[in-house]
Amino acid sequence: MINVIGLGYIGLPTALMFAKSGIKVVGTDFNEKLVNSLCQGELTFEEEGLEELFQAANGNGIKFTTEYQKAHTYIIAVPTPFLKDSKKLDPKYVISAVNSVLDVCERGAVLIIESTVSPGTIDKYIRPEIEKRGYVIGEDVHLLHAPERIIPGNMIYELEHNSRTIGADNEEIGEKVKGLYANFCKAEIVVTDIRSAEMSKVVENTYRDINIAFANELAKICHTDNMDVYEIIRIANMHPRVNIMQPGPGVGGHCISVDPWFLVGDYPDLTNLILAARKINDSMPRHVLGLIRDIMREHDIKDISKVGLYGLAYKENVDDTRESPTLQLLERMDEHLAFGVKVYDPFVKERIVDHQFMNFEDFLNEIEILVVMVGHDHIKNNMDLIKNKIVLDTKNISSFEGVYKL
Repeated sequence: MINVIGLGYIGLPTALMFAKSGIKVVGTDFNEKLVNSLCQGELTFEEEGLEELFQAANGNGIKFTTEYQKAHTYIIAVPTPFLKDSKKLDPKYVISAVNSVLDVCERGAVLIIESTVSPGTIDKYIRPEIEKRGYVIGEDVHLLHAPERIIPGNMIYELEHNSRTIGADNEEIGEKVKGLYANFCKAEIVVTDIRSAEMSKVVENTYRDINIAFANELAKICHTDNMDVYEIIRIANMHPRVNIMQPGPGVGGHCISVDPWFLVGDYPDLTNLILAARKINDSMPRHVLGLIRDIMREHDIKDISKVGLYGLAYKENVDDTRESPTLQLLERMDEHLAFGVKVYDPFVKERIVDHQFMNFEDFLNEIEILVVMVGHDHIKNNMDLIKNKIVLDTKNISSFEGVYKL
């Protein structure tokens, strides 16, 4: 039996995928409300294909509980935030989960940590926790790291089709865990050592962060000299060895906006480029705020409540608001005592900020300036409703005249 610990954006789809494959699975989370919802057949977030996967897993007898189970295999998928002051990983949730597993696990149990961690975290924090309990790693407990590699909005496909990395002390155990994931993963599964697995995941997201930062810096340069950054990137990307990403209002989510800080925190003297990229991407909400100010001045609009932000999620067509650029922008506004800006997101069903609207047309009726922060399909399909607004499009999804862009 597999006991999956943490039933959030990573743990729940992973648990469901194993269950669909015919493996006995129990999902555990300390959040009673979340567990109760799942037990009642109600999903806790929206994701394409997740409902069908949920039904299939329920048909195979998946169970949900707040209690850790006696099992032979554990998958730990709990949050790994970073400490804002030092930029270092905060391992408290992983440490807590590991200790709770050790309270109940069978001898010879396999502990697979899927949570993204900074390189060396397992050596520094997890091994000592296991050893001080008197367990011999490699005999009483087998420790592995299999970093998740999926993104909200495309989770089900990526669980099946993205390659996976299994970090293990023992190659034989690594191959057994590889076989476990091969129950649903159709892509290549690589077995390596634990530190290489830790580092490879952080490097993947750091690479993307740096590429986005280059695009965002280009956007700032082009804005100062009235050049079209999107046209310039389009032309540059015609070169066979150039692949510049698109600029945007900031970087959110629990991967790209967080993982690079792990390297900055652990290697402060060696991460000049990575730190610069993080600063550039973190500066974009403030840059958008400056653009809003300029537009308000140009149109002689003095009331910030006439400004509406479209999109609370950190990316298109999901309800995940973790580290979202819109929330970052609202924080900047709060710092400047700019209260009253309106907000709307068709995917975010609960009110999480002030002045958040649940109806799109009501939202539009209250504003003069619309700031597109997320390019949901919803707004792409409703362009005719926003043509009479002053539009700042940070996602380059609109083509009508008079639109302001990054």
